[in-house]
Amino acid sequence: MRILALFLLMNIPVFSQITVEKIWKTYEFRSSGVDGFASMNDGLHYTKVEAKEGRQAVVKYLITEENGKGEVLFETNDLKFNGQTIQFDDYFFNSDETKVLLTTMTEAIYRRSYTAVYYLFDIKTKKLSPLDEGHQPQTLAEYSPDGKKVSYIHKNDLYIKDLASGKVTQLTNDGKRNKIINGTTDWVYEEEFGITKAYGWSPDSKHIAFLRFDEKEVKEFTMMYYEELYPEKYTFKYPKAGEANSKVTAHIVNTANGKITALTLGEYEYIPRLQWSGAKNQLVIQTLNRHQNQLKYHLIDLTGKKMTQKVFFEETSKTYVEIDDNLLILKDGNTILRTSEADGYNRIYKLTFDGTNTKVTNGNDVIEFYGIDEANGKIYYAEVGNRAIYKRIYRIGLDGTGKEAISSEEGYNSAEFTAGMKYFVKTWSDANTPPVYTLCSNDGKAIRVLEDNAKLNKKLAEYTLSKKEFITLDANGIKLNASIIKPINFDPTKKYPVYMNIYGGPGHNEVTDAWDGNDYMYHQLLADKGYIVVSVDPRGTMYRGTEFKKSTYLQLGKLETEDIINSAKTLQALSYVDPNRIGIMGWSYGGFMSSLAITKGADVFKMAIAVAPVTSWRYYDNIYTERFMRTPQENASGYDENSPINFVKQLKGKYLLIHGSADDNVHYQNTMEMINALVKADKQFDLFIYPNKNHGIYGGNTRNHLFNMMLNYTLNNL
Repeated sequence: MRILALFLLMNIPVFSQITVEKIWKTYEFRSSGVDGFASMNDGLHYTKVEAKEGRQAVVKYLITEENGKGEVLFETNDLKFNGQTIQFDDYFFNSDETKVLLTTMTEAIYRRSYTAVYYLFDIKTKKLSPLDEGHQPQTLAEYSPDGKKVSYIHKNDLYIKDLASGKVTQLTNDGKRNKIINGTTDWVYEEEFGITKAYGWSPDSKHIAFLRFDEKEVKEFTMMYYEELYPEKYTFKYPKAGEANSKVTAHIVNTANGKITALTLGEYEYIPRLQWSGAKNQLVIQTLNRHQNQLKYHLIDLTGKKMTQKVFFEETSKTYVEIDDNLLILKDGNTILRTSEADGYNRIYKLTFDGTNTKVTNGNDVIEFYGIDEANGKIYYAEVGNRAIYKRIYRIGLDGTGKEAISSEEGYNSAEFTAGMKYFVKTWSDANTPPVYTLCSNDGKAIRVLEDNAKLNKKLAEYTLSKKEFITLDANGIKLNASIIKPINFDPTKKYPVYMNIYGGPGHNEVTDAWDGNDYMYHQLLADKGYIVVSVDPRGTMYRGTEFKKSTYLQLGKLETEDIINSAKTLQALSYVDPNRIGIMGWSYGGFMSSLAITKGADVFKMAIAVAPVTSWRYYDNIYTERFMRTPQENASGYDENSPINFVKQLKGKYLLIHGSADDNVHYQNTMEMINALVKADKQFDLFIYPNKNHGIYGGNTRNHLFNMMLNYTLNNL
């Protein structure tokens, strides 16, 4: 009997325990991707970085050949300069793929911007040379279309280097930090328009169009870095809501003689995009007014003897017009493809230079626009499913006919196409399944699986996980998409506390049928501790049409907070929910929401955690804030009636504020002002500041510390 009992005990499956350390310190649940998979110009080959006997190597493969031998184009043994081997961070081909720009010593500036020391490498001759003989850091270097020159930005000025002679020409001469920027962008354009590169070569390599930012009237913001005996100041230009912007102008420089021509674009506040045609010397520039509800398309045509300019299309909105990268100029020199929400949903349109605007798609919101196979007249894009939680890949004829799905799996599908749209790498996941990367032909047929995350799936099988499910919550008559993770061994006769994870703002949906990585595992940890984990997408979030998305216009925080509070009340009414133990956590916009929930919804929420929260939109940048709120001078009530600072007297529950002291995005000032209001109202709260950390609050042991702190706070207070 003893032997039998011991045998039975030995065969009982023993499941591992999820910990914060496994998630955020040893990263045991990190999924694998297909990093370095880069299409070559022919659309039939790709390159990737591999380790060859401990050395970096860029290897060329035929896409359709599984386990192909591959051709090593270059490796670190080829990259020697002055007796030293160069280790590269990234590589960029010229147009005929015979030469490469290598980035080394890359250093981040903000979210997208960086500096690097560049090297030029000739694949055939194996010649390696620095872009700058003094090894000074530059940014945004690229080959001209004809491969004869390299352009780059150095200290806010635009340069070109002639590769044959080695001659360097400085095209602009007035660049100065916090004063004038040429060819790259200021902080707010980088963050809110998503661009750092503000220049481009004409197809014939004879001209460069660029933006010039005059920042002199923009007010400065200063952060402190606590690393030396005396803290170091870092000062940069940051235009807050209602304050002065950079004065941005567009120019074209003749690279042969250096002559710069200023473009006359009429009245505008912003130039969010400029793009050359790939075939002709035609430049399309978009301008936007300060309210961001009047978008103009300008055509600058250099194909004739004399440059011509005209506005060929204008779109207006009662609220705002979205800016994105969905702009493609076709080879016919007369047509562009773009996306617009003009008819209430985000759709693809065909727009000609005579102003004719024709709708191509008629389905749900378009999420991504991948491009067009011009030879066969097929447009490729991703569209939301029947619910905003799903994403599927489609193709359709240029005339709007022949729509067909080229991904069949329910869940979240994305695509990265090769040149010429012949093949694509499909990324698929669902809420409970890590990503699978599959190489497909352009009709969606799978060629082979590149990465199935089998190793991670094996690791996950060692744990007892609770399935994330999708539900609809009634928020006082508003039907909202929500996800729910119930505790392990859930018993509907018991009552459980609820932990709500919220974002709730424009531009991001929390509730999607997609793998959520480490956040998913953290929520599994909470479920293992006995919590129900719920996320809700309130009004103002995406992929349910513009009426739903733009309903929060001029009053950010009002309807979203109502929806979150009413969703929590719906949860309170469930038989298996403890109505006195509802908590909420959010980061950034989510921190704004959790702060409003614990104040305006003080009778509903027992606990709130706010990480890097906006506490008043008066403190945030003007492009983002004014898009949804206009200026504080025009809409003071919209700013103040939904600022958690003004509702701290209603606070009853436990409230934890967390911020990085070097947050260049949502400034630490937001938390400081919230502290002032809480102290004035004689309200107790908890606070933690991470010195020298930015908006992401990461690096070293930081994330492990942060999530352990939030876990303990939840266990002790919810």
